[in-house]
Amino acid sequence: MNSRRKFLRLSALSATLVGGISPFQRIWAGALEKPKANKPIVISTWDHGMPANEAAWQILSLNGSALDAVEAGVRVPEADPNVRTVGYGGFPDREGKVTLDACIMDKDSNCGSVAFLQHIKHPISVARKVMEDTPHVMLVGEGALQFALSKGFPKENLLTPASEKDWQNWLKESKYRPVINIENHDTIGLLALDANGDLAGACTTSGAAYKMHGRVGDSPIIGAGLYVDNEIGAATATGLGEAVVRTVGSHLVVELMRQGLSPEKACQKAVERIMVKQKNVKDLQVGFIALNKQGEYGGYCIHRGFNYAVKDHRTSQLIDSKFKM
Repeated sequence: MNSRRKFLRLSALSATLVGGISPFQRIWAGALEKPKANKPIVISTWDHGMPANEAAWQILSLNGSALDAVEAGVRVPEADPNVRTVGYGGFPDREGKVTLDACIMDKDSNCGSVAFLQHIKHPISVARKVMEDTPHVMLVGEGALQFALSKGFPKENLLTPASEKDWQNWLKESKYRPVINIENHDTIGLLALDANGDLAGACTTSGAAYKMHGRVGDSPIIGAGLYVDNEIGAATATGLGEAVVRTVGSHLVVELMRQGLSPEKACQKAVERIMVKQKNVKDLQVGFIALNKQGEYGGYCIHRGFNYAVKDHRTSQLIDSKFKM
């Protein structure tokens, strides 16, 4: 009887193994399966990221490229005179001149940038032209303007009556004291993961209000204001550019994700690095957002008040970032 029972058990086990994967193998295989990526998805800084995301989503939802999406997205606030920190209608420098910075980066680490660009409403599109039509990464000042004009971009007056009035009022005291989350609310950075699983990013700004003429912050600097690594993820920054440049902030966030940190935790660690380096951050705001290859996202900032916009196939929302202080 015992021999018969043993024979039946062995026969059942053999049938299972011959017929397919054992139950134990199925369990382990399931545990090792990678979760399905949340794609396409787009995230961007601040509340003006909501309409920017909508423009990007029109491309992503039709299986368009992340590169086309990020450019189309940030062109929306660039053209909006009510967004006083980007493009047309942006706050001028202390001489009353609107100077713009922007950069763009694709899945293959191609990138283009313009800085200290005047009279051109869409610096992000000029940055893409630098990437695609020149052997260079960055053009600045008069050279960037001449390049833009040669590519057919119209020369325009970017100083709106509202921004000129604010500048005239500032001149009465001429004190450079940026107010965090207002005058440092200066950038739109937008990151996208398309249906093919490819990443791209764009960043554009009119910079700090009433800055010194010629000042350039982090926004057009690859690795500081924006960084994309198609194997890992992408990150972009907002806030006081000098602090981001000193830590190569967006590159730092991506490298922290490479080490296994989540997008939010990587942003937090980068913020903490800035706080250690800067010592006094009472009047300093910096925020990061990040997106990884799985479509996971997050943000973090020094002070309360920073938010970021997210859109995917399930939701469109504005999220208050976690903060340190």
